[in-house]
Parts: sequence; structure tokens; C-alpha cells
Amino acid sequence: MKRAIVVGASSGIGRATALKLASAGWDIITHGFHKAQATQDLAAQIRAQGRKSHALIADLSQPDSVVKLVSDAWGIWDGLDAWLHLAGADILTGNARNASFDQKLQILWSVDVQSTITACRDVGQRMVGQGHGSIITVGWDQAETGMEGDSGELFGATKAAVMAFSRSLALSLAPHVRVNNVAPGWIKTAWGDTAPTLWQERVIRETPLGCWGLPEDIAGACQFLVSEDARFLTGQTLRVNGGAIR
Repeated sequence: MKRAIVVGASSGIGRATALKLASAGWDIITHGFHKAQATQDLAAQIRAQGRKSHALIADLSQPDSVVKLVSDAWGIWDGLDAWLHLAGADILTGNARNASFDQKLQILWSVDVQSTITACRDVGQRMVGQGHGSIITVGWDQAETGMEGDSGELFGATKAAVMAFSRSLALSLAPHVRVNNVAPGWIKTAWGDTAPTLWQERVIRETPLGCWGLPEDIAGACQFLVSEDARFLTGQTLRVNGGAIR
């Protein structure tokens, strides 16, 4: 039995990853918060495919809730083989899109950075205790090269923090637990569906493969990284971005 939780599974990349792993024979815990019903529905869909699945609802902006999420997820099957921390705050299309720069930074720091650090440190030690495990975090392909504007500064700072933390956590947890980071490029999630023509043209121009990536592209990378095929990979950042070199 292969057991995993996908944190941030209610939509987009997280949902695609949960379904991808389930189709590969994994039992899945789905996590969500704002889209609680979608999180429950996804778990039901996975069960209908013949896999075990539970849904957990937790607010990642609250440290106590993150600690409880790890404890609850670990307790469902008395252990986990993979923890995929794919959740991220929506400051582009959600309620926070009109917030100030400082407010957006605080939201991203608590949800994207602090929750990743808190959860992955906790589950990492639990995995060391059981003798194995794989952790996946999510970064951004432009975090190391930069992008102009408020969004570039916000995501650059926070995603680079997650990427740097992941590399260090990999060293802390080796040799028993592997930690890798997936850094998406232009992926067509909620913002991509409504992006103005200027941005649509920029995506094509900056991506050598000439198209948007899809959530399923990230899901495939995640499936590989938690599989035995990636047993000799840890502390890596996998840029899934259509070949963009910035």
C-alpha cells in the first residue's frame, strides 16, 4: 500500500496530482480549506476508482491547524509514504487580489512558506522514525531569475524561500527521507484561464514549447518524484516549464 496526502488538492495542480497518484495505485488523503466541498468530492471520486481516500479540512494560515493536519493525516493509516505540499494562496484571482502589497506578502508567507516549513519538518521527523518517505514542495521557475512587478517580487521572495528550505531539509532528513521541489513555469490554472491577451502572448513567447503547461504536467512530475524511479534524487528542484531559460 502506498499512502500519500496532497495538501492543496481541491483544484488545479493539487487536484490533478491527487488523481494522478490514485490512478497509479496510491491511497490519497485530500486536503483543502476554502473549497471544502470540492475536497470532499475529490476524495469520493478517488474512492469510486477503488482506492482509499479521506478528506481533511485545515486552514494553512494558522500554525495550530497545520500541526493538527500533520497529526490527523499521519494517524489515518498510521503513517504516510509521501507528503506533497502543493497548496498556495491565491492572490491573483481570489479575495486577496485587491489587497495591498504588504497584505499579500503576509498571506503568501503564512500559507506558502510557514505552513510548508511547519508541516514538512514535522512529517519529515515522523518519516525518519518509520525509516522512509518522500516530501514534495512547490516553488516557481522564475524565483531564481526574477520577474518584474509586484507579483514577481512577492512570488520570487516566498517561493525562493520554499526552494531553499527544501534543499536544506533534504540534507537534514537524508538518507531515509527524500525531499524534492517542483518549480512550475506558466501553468494554466485559474489565473491562466482569464489572463489578458498580453499575458497569453508573453507565455507563448517565453516558453520554447510554445504553449501553456497544464496541471497534469506538474502532476506527472510529482508522481515521478515520489516513485522508486526517483530513489536517487533528493534536494533537487525540477523546473517544469516547457524549456524556458530566463
